[in-house]
Amino acid sequence: MPLGLLALAVGAFGIGLTEFVIMGLLPEIAADFAVSEPAAGWLISGYALSVVVGALVVTAATTRLPRKPVLLSLMVLFIVGNLLTAVADTYGVAMLGRVVAALCHGAFFGIGSVVAASLVPAQRKAGAIAIMFTGLTAANVFGVPFGTFLGQQLGWRSTFWAIAAIGVVAGIGIAALVPASHGDEAPVSIRRELAAFRSGQVWLSLTVTALAFGGMFGAFTYIAYTLTEVAGFATATVPWLLVLFGVGLVIGNGLGGRLADRSIDGTLLFFIAALVVVLTLFALFAGSAAATIVALFLMGGFGFGTVPGLQSRIMHYAGAAPTLASGANIGAFNIGNALGAWAGGIGIAAGLGYASPIWIGAIITAAALVVMAIAAAGARRAATVPPVADALATH
Repeated sequence: MPLGLLALAVGAFGIGLTEFVIMGLLPEIAADFAVSEPAAGWLISGYALSVVVGALVVTAATTRLPRKPVLLSLMVLFIVGNLLTAVADTYGVAMLGRVVAALCHGAFFGIGSVVAASLVPAQRKAGAIAIMFTGLTAANVFGVPFGTFLGQQLGWRSTFWAIAAIGVVAGIGIAALVPASHGDEAPVSIRRELAAFRSGQVWLSLTVTALAFGGMFGAFTYIAYTLTEVAGFATATVPWLLVLFGVGLVIGNGLGGRLADRSIDGTLLFFIAALVVVLTLFALFAGSAAATIVALFLMGGFGFGTVPGLQSRIMHYAGAAPTLASGANIGAFNIGNALGAWAGGIGIAAGLGYASPIWIGAIITAAALVVMAIAAAGARRAATVPPVADALATH
């Protein structure tokens, strides 16, 4: 395995931690700034929407630049944003820090996915992307529970100081281990990159990504409240329960990468359908501690099992212009994140209870399954229709 993949995974670990750890600390942050739970949830939605902007604008602005210096610059932006959040004395400053950190997120994963795929043979591209995203899943297994525990014991700000330090380590790793060039980097044309969005399959892929992750994060954004107020767990157990979710992420991400190298669409249909079932059962039995434990594990596994396939699919249909499309897909992940947080917050604000985000997540994920089925059917039709020239020759 190329060592550069490990460096990218470390960067993904830091970025994943800053995105997800705040979900376990929302009660503490809401109390510190004296805001409501839905208002605190906007620190998640604001981050996610900023990721979308960064995924498109920052990626487009850096397509002509060498990828390694761009990745290093993005890590610097990430460090600055988390430091700003750590020292924030008002809700507005905390939001600003989240926005700054988020601007690097989409571009890092978008460009990083292209770099990861370039380091291995063609038949191992989805697996290489999965290795990079292992950093994201490891953040949930190890980082989020520890970061939540640290924030509960020493104050939530201590968690963001730790994240900034991880960003420094990640930057050093990228500088030392990611090759400066890969020999196959052709000059990038922004016009050619934008041409990838003429493909209907690219847009269908983006829609599936946004809806599938919107469903999962609709359930997960307010998980701390679901665990304590619905399932009846003590607040101190929340970090350790999140370990189960993280273990599911690791297993699902690895399995999804291997299966996607065989059949991208088949893998995505299976994982998304399974996620719909898991969320529905979770919503029905959220008051059961045992059912909640199982659901957390399966939600992480089936949710993140889609990541390598979704990223590989859009790079496949983008053809020779994968960089901006790859970044746009990371933006779509976070549109889903924002959609889920917003929709779940509406359910809570409407007085439907802390289990309502799970029901909302199941509905959004079911919509993703419908769109994925349409996309897969279209891809099959395109694959079975012979080119015009071949058809005429046969005739």
